[in-house]
Amino acid sequence: MSQAIGKTALAYARVWHLVDAKQRVLGRMSVGIAETLMGKHKPIYDPASDCGDYVVVINAKSVATTGTKAKSKLYRHHSGYPGGLKEITYENLMEKDPDAVIRKAVSGMLPKNRLRDPRLARLFVFEGEEHPYEQNIVKRYDALGKETRLDPSNLDA
Repeated sequence: MSQAIGKTALAYARVWHLVDAKQRVLGRMSVGIAETLMGKHKPIYDPASDCGDYVVVINAKSVATTGTKAKSKLYRHHSGYPGGLKEITYENLMEKDPDAVIRKAVSGMLPKNRLRDPRLARLFVFEGEEHPYEQNIVKRYDALGKETRLDPSNLDA
């Protein structure tokens, strides 16, 4: 008898992951988050199907960068009108909206296709420790990126 799950509803079931961004490097952390949102960690991964999981990121205001990126990195967007180029530095964006820094980093690492928005909709970023999805979390990632799987039977209600 085969032990393979196949492309069934059980294989496509979405798991909730918790990532603590405290003192983790932005780029390295974003790569792992993007792969989880795409579902590349699953054996049923298909680039054309949306089989990824949910990701909750906490402590977004404590994320780290390497080198001089904190002072020199610029985020640009254009309004479409002449002279409409807007620039904001990493430091200013972290003060204003730390969630946007992680969201922009992960967005840039996802494929630019019709599945990008639904995948980003499964990313939840919070500045501090508190979040409303505590009951859903199945996997946690510590500061070193090591996975800890929670046993649902051991969780107290």
